[in-house]
Amino acid sequence: MKRYAIITAGGSGTRMGAKVPKQFLELDGKPILLRTIELFTKLPFTEEEFRKGENFETDIILVLPHDHIEGWQKYCVSHDLWFKHTIVEGGITRFHSVRAALHMVPDGAIVAVHDGVRPFVTNEMIKKMMRYEFDENVAGVIPVMPVVESMRRKIFDADGNEIATASANRDDYILVQTPQVFDSTRLKLSYKKPYSPKFTDDASVMESSGYKLDTIEGSKLNLKITTQADLLLARAISSLRF
Repeated sequence: MKRYAIITAGGSGTRMGAKVPKQFLELDGKPILLRTIELFTKLPFTEEEFRKGENFETDIILVLPHDHIEGWQKYCVSHDLWFKHTIVEGGITRFHSVRAALHMVPDGAIVAVHDGVRPFVTNEMIKKMMRYEFDENVAGVIPVMPVVESMRRKIFDADGNEIATASANRDDYILVQTPQVFDSTRLKLSYKKPYSPKFTDDASVMESSGYKLDTIEGSKLNLKITTQADLLLARAISSLRF
């Protein structure tokens, strides 16, 4: 089956407080976004995979803010980056951005949706998810991590005002990461519905349409870089791994 990767980088990155969106900040001399894209364009093959004829070639669909599309194109030219990718203008929310990108994906394919500011996913995780065989019961697979810190839940009054907090059982919850990988036919059908604030990721969109999803173990290093503290941690991870 043909494989696609939608890289979502259409946000403004206001929480980072930088002059440019966080995806364009540099990490060891490369934009975070470029490091993320390379996760899919430079998947290495083992000798065994080569003998089996496995092919991890993936078409990249990159979602960018309107005001930064030309800048990205100039960056690619000036740094001699000629890898094939399709650029899509981002929407007002992540939901709208992914929906726009899905117009570039055919039915009957495997499609991964990944945050442009998660540059530390392992090759092994991507390959495992891209190999996933969907059936009539399971339409997607997502990486998750257990909650290790104590949790509390907010309590609201009838007017929606927070009035207190109460302890919560952390064993009832898991943390969700990307990439999230789906059967493209069913993902495209799910994205035809109207937007809801409850759609915080692609898994929530799929489940709202009644589709079942599987999970795999995520990674503690699969950091989403959204704040200055995240950027400091990312630099530490990068110095150890790369």
